[in-house]
Amino acid sequence: MVRLSYVVLALSAALAATPPGLARAAEGPYEDGLLRLSEVLGALHFLRNLCGEKGDAWRAEMEKLLATENPDPARRARFVARFNRGYRSFADNYTSCTASATEAIVRYMKEGEDLAREIAVRYGN
Repeated sequence: MVRLSYVVLALSAALAATPPGLARAAEGPYEDGLLRLSEVLGALHFLRNLCGEKGDAWRAEMEKLLATENPDPARRARFVARFNRGYRSFADNYTSCTASATEAIVRYMKEGEDLAREIAVRYGN
């Protein structure tokens, strides 16, 4: 968790440093990546709690992302819906931590790191 958390924090800092007018103009290019990152955070929120990491660390990462983006209500609803979709995609199928749940955690951690890093490098200052 620590590594992805730092990458999401770096993404938040990079996006926050972007001038407001530029951030709004750039929504289009990185929107899909942010939506997917929201979904990944939702999946990790469910899976990490299922497999022993108690707390709201991944929900907190989502809150940081939302605070940084400061989206209008419709856009915020899209981010939240994707977070919930990621959460439910595993909640509907897993009731205990299994080998496949553990493997999903590894894969989603990697994907989340890659997404956050790519967005920060491409679109951050």
